[in-house]
Parts: sequence; C-alpha cells; structure tokens
Amino acid sequence: MDWTQRPSQALLTDLYELTMMQAYVEESMEAEAVFDLYVRRLPPTRNYLLACGLDDVLRYLETLRFDAAALDYLRSLGGFSERFLRYLQQLRFRGDVYAVLEGTPVFAYEPLVQIVAPLPQAQLIETLVMNQISVQTVLASKAARVVAAAAGRSVVDFGFRRMHGIDAGLKAARAFHIAGVSATSNVAAGQIYGIPVAGTMAHSYVQAHDRELDAFRRFVRLYPDTTLLVDTYDTLAGVEQVVALARELGSEFRVRAIRLDSGDLAELAAKARQVLDAAGLSSVRIFASGGLDDTVVAALVNGGAPIDAFGVGTDMGVSRDAPSLDIAYKLVSYAGVDRIKLSPGKLVLPGRKQVYRVERNGVAARDVIALAEEPPQGRPLLVPVMKQGQRVPAGGEHLDEARRRAADETERLPSRLRGLSAADPAYAVEVSPLLQRHYHESARALAPDGE
Repeated sequence: MDWTQRPSQALLTDLYELTMMQAYVEESMEAEAVFDLYVRRLPPTRNYLLACGLDDVLRYLETLRFDAAALDYLRSLGGFSERFLRYLQQLRFRGDVYAVLEGTPVFAYEPLVQIVAPLPQAQLIETLVMNQISVQTVLASKAARVVAAAAGRSVVDFGFRRMHGIDAGLKAARAFHIAGVSATSNVAAGQIYGIPVAGTMAHSYVQAHDRELDAFRRFVRLYPDTTLLVDTYDTLAGVEQVVALARELGSEFRVRAIRLDSGDLAELAAKARQVLDAAGLSSVRIFASGGLDDTVVAALVNGGAPIDAFGVGTDMGVSRDAPSLDIAYKLVSYAGVDRIKLSPGKLVLPGRKQVYRVERNGVAARDVIALAEEPPQGRPLLVPVMKQGQRVPAGGEHLDEARRRAADETERLPSRLRGLSAADPAYAVEVSPLLQRHYHESARALAPDGE
C-alpha cells in the first residue's frame, strides 16, 4: 500500500486491545484506570535512557477518532457489535497524562508516561503509546552516546536510507536532534520539524564525470560553500585535487570541508590535514563518515584524529547494539483500587506514582520512585502534560526546549554515566519504603487465604 494512504490512527493498535475494550464496555467497566509505561531494565550498553516520543503520543491522543472506513473494517471482522461500533464512533480521549518530559535521562522501572483515563480508553491506546515512546527513546539514547563520543564535534544524521521504514526515519531525525545531533540529511524531517538539513554529494556524482577535478570544479561552481567527497578513487589524490582547485580559484575558493568516507580514517585524516595545511588551506575542515558508531567516533577522537565533524548513518539509525527496550504498559489502579502483577521477573508497582531526582551540588545522586501522595523527596520528574484530552503548557513545548533539556540534564548526571563504558556503580534507583510496603500488602491480599 502506498505509505501516503494512511489508515485511521485509531487502528494502529493490537486486536486484543479492541476485544478487551468491547468486553469492558459490555461489563460497564468504565471507571478511572491508571496505566504506567516504563522500561523494566536498561540494555547492557546503556547507563541511562533519554526519554523521547511524548509529542507524538499527545498528538495521537488529541486526534484519536474512528472514521467511517475504520468502523467498516472492524464491522467486516465480524467480532464487534453495532453497539460497540457506535461507542467507537463517538470516542474521544478524555483522560489525563503525566509524563517525564522529552530529553530527560531516565532509568529502569521509572514511569515515563502515566495515563489516567476511563479503562476502555486507557486500554485502547497501549500499542501506539508503547510504539512511539519505545522507538524514539531507543534512538535518542543511541544518539546521545554518539554525541558524547564526538566530544563537542558536530554529528550529522545520515541514517534515513537504511532505517526501518518511513515513520522510524522521520521520528529518528527528531529524536537525534533532541539528543544533540546537529543536522540531518532527511529533507522531509527538516520540513516537518524545522531541523537543520545538511548534505553534499555522493560518489556517483564524481563517477559521472570523466575526471575527479572536473566534478569538483563544476560542483563548486554551483555550490561554492560546500564539502567535497575525496575518496571515490584515491583519497589523498582527491585531497590534492582540492588543493589544485584552490590554486585555480584563488580568492574565490570557498570550500568549507572535505569528506572522508572509507579506509583508515585516522591515518587519512592526519595525512589530509598535512596536505591541506601545507597548501594554506587550514580553514578547510575534515568531515568523516562511513560505518561510524559511538565506539569508532570515540576511538577517533581519543586518538587525536584531526576530524572536525562526523556523519553517522546505519548504526545510529537502527541502534544496532541495543535496538529494542523491555518496555511495559501496565495497569496499576482501577476504580480506586491499586493493582499489581506477580508474574516472575515482571514487577508491577501499584498505584499512582511520582519519580524524584535527588541531587547534590547540582549532580544527580539517585532517583526515588514513590507513591504520588508521599511528601516530595527531590525534584519531581512526572509532570501533567494533558488534562481531559487537552494539552497543558508543559505538553506543548518546542523541540528546541527538549534539546536544551537533554543537554542540561545529561550534564547533571554523574560523569561515570556519561561515558561509553558500563557505569560502576550503576545509577541508584530506589523504591520508597511506603511504596515497598504497599506492594507487599497488595501481594499478600492476592495470595491464597490472604497468606
């Protein structure tokens, strides 16, 4: 199907959400429910996650509708009553949402999003809420590592062409921008989100000309302030061609950078820098790309390679080392009664909660997961972003605010968490004594004979 022929967003759900929803309606189970979305454990290669994807969740909730085509399709499945289909036709999300704002570092078992809504509504939205928070948090967290590895050098997103579909490619560019990536090659993402776009030429442009110098000469004529790709044939010979072009153009030479896309980038960057400097082209920067990830970027930076910026594609675009999260969306309260789950390895903490960040001298020391009614134990991370289906100011922030928050909040983490190696010790996340007691009391209440 043509990707532009999008189905109703209301159908972006799992079938069992709708079958449960119909059962709730038939049983008149429409009291207030509370669901928590959280990650059970961090991937081994992540010291923290960078929360992302909230804006898309709120946009989905604001516009949630079952249109005629969606209702006709559900009718064709044969499992839904006309009464329930009329219920869906009139459905509008009328719940409240509390969330950790985008760009905030988060940890295991901390609620990232808390949905407070009538049970059928809260159940229906599970799939899309998980999908959007999961993929964007995965990608923002990977990009944060690449940005950290670059140590202040620019990083450009080159990943769209090898990513897992159009939606992921667009959302990735946004997540990368929040995490500190400077620009994207994805033009559609630039239009949609206002992200800076960047790009120059491919090897095919050089190949299409009879001589490499002719390709450079013609490209610079059209784009004087550009970056020239020098490794189509022989990298250092390509750098010499740039030098020749500079001599030819004299004061009109305005090339900003050369791009290295293959080979031993550290060695080639060092030699290219020598050639450029010897020719008086010290202002020409070196841009590196080609199979880069956070570990390769860190090795180049730590090794002193004279590289000024990096283009990172596939590895960041699919978060190769940690492509998924153990993310969960669980009922924690219904009809005024807090709920738990006792499945092994799948802890569900009951009740409405708050996450507090305890800081010392401006540095995060530990987080505390507490019941919402407990006295404050630090800086609260969950804030109201939607009331009765309408965004409140905190839920409508500009993308640049999330980007600034990511930079500021990451800087406030202990230095051991900001590196690429596993933090030792890991960041401490505590469950408050009152919440622990509440959990054990709830578990005893569910045991046979109350044991």
